[in-house]
Formats: sequence, structure tokens, C-alpha cells
Amino acid sequence: MDHVNTNPTEYRLEGVGTDLRSLPKVSLHDHLDGGLRPQTLLELADEISLELPAGDAEGLAEWFGTQSNSGSLVEYLKTFDLTTSVMQTRAGLQRIAREFVQDLAADGVIYGEIRWAPEQHLTRGLSLDEAVEAVQAGIEEGIDDVAHQGHAIRVGQLVTAMRHADRGLEIAELAVRHRDRGVVGFDIAGPEAGFLPSRHRTAFDYLASQFFPVTAHAGEADGLDSIRSAIFDGRALRLGHGVRIAEDLVIERQDDDNTYVSLGPVAQWVRDREIALETSPSSNLQTGAIAAWGDELVDHPFDLLYQLGFRVTVNTDNRLQSGTSLTRELALLSDAFGYDLDDLEGFQLNAAASAFLPLDDREELAELIQDGFDEA
Repeated sequence: MDHVNTNPTEYRLEGVGTDLRSLPKVSLHDHLDGGLRPQTLLELADEISLELPAGDAEGLAEWFGTQSNSGSLVEYLKTFDLTTSVMQTRAGLQRIAREFVQDLAADGVIYGEIRWAPEQHLTRGLSLDEAVEAVQAGIEEGIDDVAHQGHAIRVGQLVTAMRHADRGLEIAELAVRHRDRGVVGFDIAGPEAGFLPSRHRTAFDYLASQFFPVTAHAGEADGLDSIRSAIFDGRALRLGHGVRIAEDLVIERQDDDNTYVSLGPVAQWVRDREIALETSPSSNLQTGAIAAWGDELVDHPFDLLYQLGFRVTVNTDNRLQSGTSLTRELALLSDAFGYDLDDLEGFQLNAAASAFLPLDDREELAELIQDGFDEA
């Protein structure tokens, strides 16, 4: 098994000289309101006299980590009350989006999709369209900042509707309105259990009529019914997390060399149609998404899904809440399952193939990844 040096400033596989941070990566599942810098949160909170649970960046980061390790998605989501509270103005959204892009680039990301729910950012007078425009302005500033440092990154917005609200069609129309101004896809998020994607069937029908790509949170805090609805009602091309697709796998027998697994109909469809799983290992532990299999990373069904040929991708979900980066997630998986650079490259190629980009752009992205790993 390869072992990873998890020094906070660098991540290396044993025998590999290249810092994993420098390898080209694709980030598909990364929440804007889960990626604030603690210092930025402190400064923006001070501007609106918002009381925080800690008075310095280090203490605040520690508080988020503690609160997020509850084993419950509902409890995990409560931490976003703080982050969204400072994301209600054009200036706040623009700054956070700009810094988010800078942080993606510092993590080696060459293509990222930033998901967020505009309907949660309207308490101080912004319209839905103004909120999307503010985030896009910040994204473009971040891209320019990165370019001035000699790096290139491409970033798109995933406009998200809250699944427990009733604004799905309105948010879908918002996403399509901005499809030529930075928005690349649509998502639903929020409490999963009890809120099937079918609640937003009208929105999904509209998106399908507009040939607009969809991902949907499914298979995180709910099981196969949620995944089935995301595919059937949502026409989802990707599943946000999707790890509970493993509930549709049956281990028939094992011997010294092999594990023999049969796939149920939902798992068979997801695998055979190459519907991407946007897994987020650290987050999946924090929210209890993999509780049926264990409470350590080595228990995560990621490796089983990978070995069975599912299109697995690796993501951060929420960098602040999980205290993580895409580099760190790859390093943790490598340590748990003995992955080498070829495996890590495969995960990035899976993500590139699943990006909400035109085919030619996805192929170009794949070439950049292959070139970068060849140089490692």
C-alpha cells in the first residue's frame, strides 16, 4: 500500500516526488457557502455586527469542524446559517466567489463547478438575477487573478434549488437565463430524506425541454428511492454524493482473491449509463452517509464502486466544514485504499468526462489532465 505524507503544506505518495497539490484536478461538487475562508467570514461578520462562536480564524475553523462531525446531515447543514448570513450583498458574494476561485487554483484545480442556491441570498435586497451576476463577477475576477499568477482555470456555476422549498421552476428558469453568462448546470440540495426530486418534476421537465444539464443531491441522507427519483424525475446526469447506491449491491461470496457482487436494477443503470457519482469522502463520514458500512474512511464504499466500474469522482463538498481540499481528499483515499497516481488520474478523467461542458472542451480537459500526470 502506498502511504501519504499528510504534512499540511504538501501531500506526496510514497516514491512519488510530485506534490499532489500540483496535479491537475477537476472539482464537480463544491459548495460556495461551504468554502469561505475563516478570516473572510470574520471580517464580513464584523461589518454586519454578527456574533460568531470564535473571535479568530483558527478558532472559527475549529468550531466548524466540531459542529460538522455530528454524523447527521441535518445538523451539518446548520453550520450554513452562519456562512449564508454574510453572503447577502453583492460585495460579499463577489468577494467570496473571487477567493473561492483563487483557492481552487491553489489546490491544482483546472476546471471547477461552484454550486450554490441563489434563493438563500436575498435577505438584503438582491434579486435572484443580481445574486447570480454578483457571483459571476467574483468568479471572473478570480480567474483573472489566477491568470496574472501564470495559471489557468475555468469555472462554471451550478445554480441550486432548495429541495424543501417550492421555487424549483423559478430557479430552473433563472439557471437557463444565465446559461450563456456563466451558469453550466442545475442542482437540488438541502434536507434529502422526505423531499424526493419528484417534488420538482415541473422544473426538471422544463430543464429537459431546454437541454440543460442536471445533477441532483441523492444517495447521501436517503437511499435508493431518492436516487431512483433523481434519475427518473430529474434526468440527472450525475448524482450528488450517490454513495448509497451501494445499498443496491449484494456481495454474493468472497474468496482470497475476489469479491463476487451482484447489482440491483438501479445500480446496474447508474453504472452502465456512466452516471457520475460525486463522492466527497470526508463529508460522507461527517454526515453519516456511509454509516451502514462503518465510521472510518476505509469503510467507505468508494473502493468497491470503483472496482465495479462505476464512474466515481472525488470532491470536497464543503472545504470549510470538512477542513479539507481536493488534494487532501485524494491523499486520504490513497492512504485508505492504496491508490497510485494512475488511480488518481482515473478519478480526474472521470470528472472531466462528466463535466457540464461541450464534448470538445471535455476532451481538451482530459488532455490537460493526462499531460499533467505524465509529467509527475
